[in-house]
Amino acid sequence: MIKNTLFIFLLFLGFSTQMAHGQDSNTLEIQQADLLQGAAGFERLIDNVRMKHQNSLIYCDSAHFFRTENRAKLFGNVRIVDTQDPVTTNSRYAEYDGNTKIAKLRDKVVFRNEETTLYTDFLDYNRATGVANYFNDGKVVDSTNVLTSLNGVYETRIEKITFTENVVLVNPDYTLKTNFMIYMTVPKTAETVGLTNIVSKEGDKLNAQKGSFYDTERKIFRFYDGDVETATSKVYAEVLYYDENLKYYEGRTDVSVYNKERDVEIFGEEGKYWEDRKYSIVYGNALVQKYFEKDTMFMIADTLISQDSELEEERHLLAFRNVQMIKSDLFGKSDSLAYIYSDSTIHLYRDPILWNDKSQITADSVRFLIANEEIDRVYLNRNAFNITKDTLNNFNQMKGRKMTGYFKEGQISRFHIEGNGESIYFDVIGDSTLRGMNKMLCANIMMFFEEGNIHKINWLVKPEGEFNPPHLIKEEDKLLEGFTWREEEKPSMELIYAWRTPRKREEVPEDLFNQPDVLIQRPSDEELQKLIDEKIKSGSEMKLLEMPNVSKDPENDDG
Repeated sequence: MIKNTLFIFLLFLGFSTQMAHGQDSNTLEIQQADLLQGAAGFERLIDNVRMKHQNSLIYCDSAHFFRTENRAKLFGNVRIVDTQDPVTTNSRYAEYDGNTKIAKLRDKVVFRNEETTLYTDFLDYNRATGVANYFNDGKVVDSTNVLTSLNGVYETRIEKITFTENVVLVNPDYTLKTNFMIYMTVPKTAETVGLTNIVSKEGDKLNAQKGSFYDTERKIFRFYDGDVETATSKVYAEVLYYDENLKYYEGRTDVSVYNKERDVEIFGEEGKYWEDRKYSIVYGNALVQKYFEKDTMFMIADTLISQDSELEEERHLLAFRNVQMIKSDLFGKSDSLAYIYSDSTIHLYRDPILWNDKSQITADSVRFLIANEEIDRVYLNRNAFNITKDTLNNFNQMKGRKMTGYFKEGQISRFHIEGNGESIYFDVIGDSTLRGMNKMLCANIMMFFEEGNIHKINWLVKPEGEFNPPHLIKEEDKLLEGFTWREEEKPSMELIYAWRTPRKREEVPEDLFNQPDVLIQRPSDEELQKLIDEKIKSGSEMKLLEMPNVSKDPENDDG
């Protein structure tokens, strides 16, 4: 009976207050309480408290209502429900200001907005702007992700949450760490600024040095100065796009694709990579670096295509337009190139040319074999031509329909000409005296080399020719038909790096996953000094306690 009477009194009081304020919508009203007590400056509401402010109903176990200031302190099982939008809040304590429309919620705060729930112990919510600020740790949960950070700002009207400091996003597929993130709760997209590190459930690593965009439902990523590393590959780019569903990468500016299994890295201005197909295309001043144990093969071209596969015979690397390459003492140039991984054979097409030590090698088509990381053999087909220059600037030449070169420790050891063989050899004594010139025709010729110089020639099938001393050598006889000396076209490392210099990246870049979850702060100098003083004081007191008792009473003084 008493409760019913009090409830009717409160309703009348609330109605009277509304009339007194002329229906002021900012007025905080009392709707219900089991007990109302007056005190200096405020009214105390006890048990089953319900208050109202505009469209919001406020529930709690007890409250202090400061009527003249239009604010209240709320205690125990605090709940604020908005009748016109989906936001509800729960906490153990809150302060509500009817003038500013700000609710300061503390201790076990739960803030719900449709499918998104925020958990924290410190939250300030401005109902006028729909903005909630939390600090000292918070957690946001929706149907896809769990997000935590030290601080956060939730703009409910535009479904936007800004997370700062120690930000972590977790879903069944990925865990992301950063220090600044903007999360849109409706499309469930995350945009980060600065260092961002992501690890997939398979252990793949996705990193960005300058921020990222992550569509958490469609599994689409965009990284700025980013890389993605899997068990078999690593992809870099200043702007890197990755679609997990399609297993597709696309990079722009300073792109690199590293195949860990083949130890091959491709660089370019733009690139695309299909992870499932293990197929990549890179263009724009493209560069290949094939890493061997002892050295590296460098190759440049306009466009590079790499195809890896479970089938050995399908693995290859293709290069198109303006191909130039260097490996140790081997230099090459052609219009296009194919590197077949299965047998380590490189094919050069359209005006191919090789240089090895002192030799220049040309043919309509050239292929050479790499064995034990060194060039082992070269095959020349149609219009094969080999030229070496001696110490007197004479050109030793051999040509034929087909030619095979054999190498030892990366240097030419012998050449075998098969079909329509022709040769010119200048016999030089002691690198300084010309004894004569030998010009021969022979279908089958074997030429042996030492330190890049012709050491011996065997004419194997019916040779025809002549040997002329220096005074009988005519200028027009010194060159075989088709002779062209192209030393100025020989590639150099200066040319390679002028074409493209791979960007230097940190070998062990900063990774938020490598940082401990709990940081132990180093004490300040003042704190250290205080600890030292306390230790000294404690040591002095211990010494006093250990001294024998000395009586100051003269009667007990034996002395």
